[in-house]
Amino acid sequence: MTQLVHDENSTGGQPAGTPVGPDGSRVDVSERRAWSIDGFAGLVISLVLLGLGTWLVVSGAIALDGGDSGGGAVAALVGGIILVLIGILLGTSLVIVPPGQTQVVQFFGRYIGTVRKAGLRMVVPLSTHKKVSVRVHNFETHELKVNDADGNPINIAAIVVWQVADTAKATFAVEEYEDFVAVQAESALRHVAMSHPYDNDATEVTLRGDTDIISGELADEVAERITLAGLEVIEVRISALAYAQEIAQAMLQRQQASAIIAAREKIVEGAVGMVDGALTRLEAQGVVELDEERRATMVSNLLVVLCSERGTTPVVNAGSLY
Repeated sequence: MTQLVHDENSTGGQPAGTPVGPDGSRVDVSERRAWSIDGFAGLVISLVLLGLGTWLVVSGAIALDGGDSGGGAVAALVGGIILVLIGILLGTSLVIVPPGQTQVVQFFGRYIGTVRKAGLRMVVPLSTHKKVSVRVHNFETHELKVNDADGNPINIAAIVVWQVADTAKATFAVEEYEDFVAVQAESALRHVAMSHPYDNDATEVTLRGDTDIISGELADEVAERITLAGLEVIEVRISALAYAQEIAQAMLQRQQASAIIAAREKIVEGAVGMVDGALTRLEAQGVVELDEERRATMVSNLLVVLCSERGTTPVVNAGSLY
């Protein structure tokens, strides 16, 4: 079974993350182009050989049945059998490569190349072929429950868009590359989610407020983890993000409190400006002269009116304040 090297000293200085065999030898394989020709030409050659071989076999058999014991009849029979076998052998080397698919070709267990050209192709006879899709794959992780950087439990999931870049590594470096992507994507998602807070009032990167940055970090980490399998990441996006059920209500109240405080600050800021403007205009136009006590009373009344959540009921004072 293939394993990964996590220490350079364990395999004689081989790079970390390099696939190695059970004997410690390095599994160094990368995609290369396999020999192939147009399959229709190979099909014609195969049919011609089958037809010619069949004719020779029949002719030789008829000649021997007619009492011709000469070497020509035997040679025709043997040559016909050989041509039929060659024709069958060439016919078995025909492969169909649909668009978006490849054929990984092995000759007696040895990797000899990959056929990427779509259509009917003829490859090396006596070789085995394995289909590997190079189409874009879409994978959504399970909704994971992890703790963010502040220790709050959250539920998070992501969508990973990926494809096979190196068919040889995808086939020989890992056991099942689709399962490999699933496991590594969830591992990377856990690591990124634990590195950032869900949300806070600071200027640091948060999971909720900086989804583009988080998606970029997640894409880089997933790509780094799956590159040894010949896979590449096209895009990663957060598909689900929420506080865990046990703290969701408390965090909702916290968010509501923050929103109320921000709204109150805005209301007070606007009310102070309106009061200041009103007093300034009253004094500038000489409408009324206010001493310090009356100014304080007017400021108090105006702030109550402007900052109150409900409509206020005015009290008309017909007498003097003194």
